[in-house]
Amino acid sequence: MPTQSALLIIDVQRALCEGEYEVFEAQQVIERINVLTAKARSVHAPVVFIQHEAEDGPLQHGSDGWQLAAGIIRDGSDVLLRKTTPDSFLRTGLERLLKAHAVNRLIICGLQTEYCVDTTTRRALALGYPVLLVSDAHSTLSNEHLSAAQIIAHHNATLSSISSFGPRAELVSTSALDLGLS
Repeated sequence: MPTQSALLIIDVQRALCEGEYEVFEAQQVIERINVLTAKARSVHAPVVFIQHEAEDGPLQHGSDGWQLAAGIIRDGSDVLLRKTTPDSFLRTGLERLLKAHAVNRLIICGLQTEYCVDTTTRRALALGYPVLLVSDAHSTLSNEHLSAAQIIAHHNATLSSISSFGPRAELVSTSALDLGLS
């Protein structure tokens, strides 16, 4: 069966890319995501922007902070998907969408590394989807124990070493991602 990929862009929203909660290297991540979306669109792979929402706070649905980050390039064919948990599959139409497009591999990037990127990657593997985790296109904030760069490096190493699901998460950089045969 030929590989049909879909690009999942998780939570690249204004409240997480500017101001108080701005993630590490936010603008560089946005630029890399724009490269990824162009690559995906060039081979007609679905591009899915996933937006986290909460009942209140900076990610309240419809608020300025909930909107996609400034600088993100959207296309009319891109899909917008709302979620309320770190798992982009839970109580969303994501799995139905992927099946409708005969997707059998996911490319994952976005925010935040140790929450929604991690959870969605693990869930994808559990559902049988091999994952290309774009190692330089996900980010987070530093915390009291680790810098953002350390968290990103740790999750790249951890997620790419999990083998118990069957399908694997393979690390790929933005520049190395080649969808020409997808």
